Amino acid sequence: MASMPILRISEAAALLGVSDDTVRRWIDQKRLPATEQGGRMAVDGRELAAFAQRLAESPEPGTTTAASARNRMRGIVTRVVKDGVMAQVELQTGPFRVVSLMSREAADELGLEPGVVAVASIKSTHVVVEIPEA
Repeated sequence: MASMPILRISEAAALLGVSDDTVRRWIDQKRLPATEQGGRMAVDGRELAAFAQRLAESPEPGTTTAASARNRMRGIVTRVVKDGVMAQVELQTGPFRVVSLMSREAADELGLEPGVVAVASIKSTHVVVEIPEA
């Protein structure tokens, strides 16, 4: 199972589709919890996933949500629902919410859970989720 990432400000910003300064402002405003790691601010993956969901539900005024998407979208897992055979995995990739259905076994093998960084590969009607190399 993948360990829960602690993300640098620049990583959190890239996953949310905003600037580093925006993430720092959200931290200063106490909207996004952060910790200090080696003298630098960092964000827990679970906290970022929850924040990404809240942000997607009510984006900031003036935020553009229409954009051209590439076929590989790096994001953060925000929700995983599993039953006996299948799993529904939700990722927030900048302003985009991507949902993938896969076998429970695949989700377990990838260690997918809220806060894990993943990549959605999109081809036609199929979405493939994979863990990026560090």
